[in-house]
Order: sequence, then structure tokens, then C-alpha cells
Amino acid sequence: MARNLVPTAIAKEPWEVIVPLFVLNTFGSVVLYSAAGGHLRPWALLHEIHFVVFLLMAFAISRLSKDFFKLMAFPAYGAIVALLVLVELVGAVKGGSQRWLDVGFMQLQPSELMKPAIVLVLARFFDMMPPAMTRTWRILVPLGGIVGLPALLVMMQPDLGTGLAITVGAAVVIFMAGLPMWWFLGAGGAVLVAAPLAFFTLLHGYQRDRVLIFINPESDPLGKGYHITQSKIAIGSGGFWGKGFGNGSQSHLDYLPEAQTDFAFATMAEEWGLVGGIFVLAIFLWVFRWGMRVAQNAPDRFSSLLAAGMTFTIFFYMAINTMMVLGLAPVVGIPLPFISHGGSSMMTNMICIGTIMAVDRWSKRGSALGS
Repeated sequence: MARNLVPTAIAKEPWEVIVPLFVLNTFGSVVLYSAAGGHLRPWALLHEIHFVVFLLMAFAISRLSKDFFKLMAFPAYGAIVALLVLVELVGAVKGGSQRWLDVGFMQLQPSELMKPAIVLVLARFFDMMPPAMTRTWRILVPLGGIVGLPALLVMMQPDLGTGLAITVGAAVVIFMAGLPMWWFLGAGGAVLVAAPLAFFTLLHGYQRDRVLIFINPESDPLGKGYHITQSKIAIGSGGFWGKGFGNGSQSHLDYLPEAQTDFAFATMAEEWGLVGGIFVLAIFLWVFRWGMRVAQNAPDRFSSLLAAGMTFTIFFYMAINTMMVLGLAPVVGIPLPFISHGGSSMMTNMICIGTIMAVDRWSKRGSALGS
């Protein structure tokens, strides 16, 4: 009876993921409100506005047809590569990195857009390839170009974290496309051999310092290891239940750097404790489970690769950020989805959510036609 009172168009939306994301984002706004000393500005209010605007964008994306996604895969990829080149030419410099384009209402970070774009273009690429072709070495040449070009442009900004995110998202799609396992094992071995050389020749000095500090943050607790040391103090001091809303001394006394972005999880954990951390991670795992279920039920190869790649893109954000603030990974500047403040990050994650919603709609439409 109650279901009949809800319009069909509204009832068909994937509320099993929209509601948890709304709860997670609202919790993020509460954390940002506290980090600002009990003020909606400059972060909490804008965080909510970003969520609403980009949620509407996700709904719009979910209405797009499969043919449209396929048609736009390579043009969208090419356009974002062009934006990455434009960043190198006229991009804004912040904190020693050249990553942003000023588009008026926000500082656009094109490298963020490449995360879903690389998934889309690879899903389309493998959709066009005969399955037998994926097991021949010839496919590695175009794959290397598609993945390598944007990853190189992003690392030149320099932005190691986003470059890794693009590479990992691509690797997930490539793996699920069915390439031989020994290729991945060989690539892993090559990375291990090349890593020391890359460490000393390709990484910038501050990037090498981040790796060394990750190994031993206590070697310079007031200098290069300050971020991770303060993050651990904030999380540890929260204990099981936390210090209570508005009582986080590390963020309020400005001991915790980037309390509203990269280290928002530490800000949250200090006030909400282990309980708050488990709550956040549980919602992410719920979203991950939903996304992989959509990928499993997808009607074809393109749709399955697209949904799985977008799901892992969000999961990579979450995993690296939480590992980073816990001292389990180097500090690479990746925000926590729906918790950290940042318009470009919110936009990227909502593009991923909207795309998964589109695949879910294609699956349900196919099931309805089949019945």
C-alpha cells in the first residue's frame, strides 16, 4: 500500500546506495563543521552543496544510454588528456604542484576526471576487441599508450597519488578483461626491479622523503614526519568512543595539518573514536558490495568492466586514504570520498556512482524485457 503511494520513477532509484551515501556525506559535513570550530563555513556548507549538485549530476548520468557511453568513451578521454596538457601550460600552482584550472565556480583538477575516464575508455576498448585478442601481446602496445600517456602527464604535475589511482583503476579493468595472469606477475616483478631506480631518478625530493618518512616517521617527528605523527596522535587519542563532538584538540588547535581534506578521517576518529571509524568503513564496504553486485549482474562485457572499474576507483580512494592516515601508506594526497572537503573529488566519485547506477538501470531494463 505504502509502495503504491511513491511514484514509480522515484521507487526505481537505487535507494540502497543513495541513502547510505547521504548519511556518509552528512557525517562528513558534521566532521568538517567541527574542524572549522563550529562553523558551516568554509567547508561544511560547501560540502553539502557539492553533494547535492553532483548527486543531481549522478542522476543525470544514470539516465544516459549504453550507446551514449560507448560513443563518448574516446572523445571524453581525448578531451581530458587535452585538459591535462592545458594544466601544464596555464594551470594554477598550489603547494608546489600544478594541478588546477580555474573555471570560475571551482578549481577544476582534470586529473580527477581521468580516473573515471580511464575506466570508461578501457571498458570500451575491450568491448571492441575480440576476446581472443586479449591474450596476445599485440594488445599491450595500445594499452600502454592509453594508460601511460595520462599517467605520465599527471605524474609531471607532480601528483603521484592520482597517477597511481589512474594506473590502479586501469589495472583492475585490464585484469577483469581476462589478460593472462602471468603478464601481471611479470609486470609486478618488473616494478619491483625498477622501483629502486625510479625512487632515485624519477621521484621528486619531497616524494622520496614521503616514502622514507613512511618507513620511519619518528626520524623527524617535527619536520617531514609531522603530518603522519599528528594523525596517529589524533586517531590514538580518540580511543573507542572518541573525545566527543567538537572536542578534537589536534584539529582545533591546528596540530593536525589538512584536517579538512587529506586527514579528515583522523579529525573524525579523534572525536568519534573507533566506533566512528567502523561506521565510515562499513558504509564504504556496503557501497563496494553494491557496485560489485551491479558489475556481476551487468548484461554484457562493457557494462561489467565499467561498473567494476568505477567501483574500484572509489574503493582505491578509501583504502589509500585510510591507510595513509594510519601510517600504513605514504602520504600521497588522496582525499577520503564523501568525508573530505573538495569539489573535484566529490565530482569524480559522483561520476563513478552515476555510471554504476546507469549500469544497474541497463541490467534491470534487460531483465524486464526478458521477462
